[in-house]
Amino acid sequence: MSSKRDCYEVLGVARNATDQEIKSAYRKLAVKYHPDKNPGDADAEEKFKEAAEAYSILSDADKRARYDRYGYSGMQGGFSGFDPSTFSDFGDILGEFFGFGDIFGGGGGGRRRGGPERGSDLRYDLKISFKEAAFGLKTKVKIPRQDACPDCEGRGTPKGKDPVVCSACGGSGSQRYQQGFFSVSRTCPQCGGAGRIITEPCATCDGRGRVRKEKTLEIRIPAGVDTGSRLRIQGEGEAGVHGGPAGDLYVVIYVEEHPFFQRQGNNIYCQIPVGITQAVLGAEISVPTLQDEEKLKIPEGTQTGTVFRLRGKGIVSLGEHGRGDQFVTVNVVVPTKLSKEQRQLFESLDKISKKEDIRAEEPEERNIFDKVKDIFG
Repeated sequence: MSSKRDCYEVLGVARNATDQEIKSAYRKLAVKYHPDKNPGDADAEEKFKEAAEAYSILSDADKRARYDRYGYSGMQGGFSGFDPSTFSDFGDILGEFFGFGDIFGGGGGGRRRGGPERGSDLRYDLKISFKEAAFGLKTKVKIPRQDACPDCEGRGTPKGKDPVVCSACGGSGSQRYQQGFFSVSRTCPQCGGAGRIITEPCATCDGRGRVRKEKTLEIRIPAGVDTGSRLRIQGEGEAGVHGGPAGDLYVVIYVEEHPFFQRQGNNIYCQIPVGITQAVLGAEISVPTLQDEEKLKIPEGTQTGTVFRLRGKGIVSLGEHGRGDQFVTVNVVVPTKLSKEQRQLFESLDKISKKEDIRAEEPEERNIFDKVKDIFG
């Protein structure tokens, strides 16, 4: 009869425990008895092994079924003791507690440090005028960035001089260390995970494979952009490392304010002053638009604050068809200083107004007047 403790007893779970309950129980024991936390403690190491073996059985559906029926004897022939190097799930469980990149030598499929790395993305803030935002433009910008070294083409070594294999890790980029009864793979400190060492660096880039340069790019800003619009230019960021792809360039737009127009979405707004005689008698005036001037008919009797709409005179919809509108608000200008002749004319108009009792023709205004008169007796 086996002297080993029952697997469920080892993990402290019931026989009908779920997979998650078994996994959680093992995690707690693994943290408590891990050899790194209990250096030199043989009893802790033994309990850690015991918990790991119990978990290796109960976490596998087939092994658990045989164990439930036959006990440890059911493991004979198909189970020859716990071998952590063949059990990849332990890396997932213990890695979150101890930070091992490659536990039990499993590899994990991650990218080796020191291998090809994508270059950094760059940001460029571009200020443009209101009209440039409305109609688009082509412009040139100067971008300071890390470019691939032109002499070594990013290799870090002169042409014909290749890096040598790292003697510490044999080119693997990692070194394996013993942690208690299992091994842990860590980045090689000598080559930094690259697996190669540059013994004769390029004189231009000093072995870095990149040099600082300023590149001039011609970029096209589409019509309809606004403050905060962001343009992505693929591959125009900083050069990659060890043969990795270049990053991207993001151009962020800032639009200057216009002294006459205001923008809301794809519509634009403006205010136009008109004389009092134009508002009273009606007139046709010229209104500035983004393209040119547009004729606008002001009907007689127009009040200050009246808004007129010029269809299709706004800003292009970015990435879509169509254009916004222009809204014109009329402000009736009352003269502050009158010439002698103007005063005589207004006085004559006032006399005519009183004589003809214009108020009688405006019942709404008279009703308001009557209501005020009633309030104050």
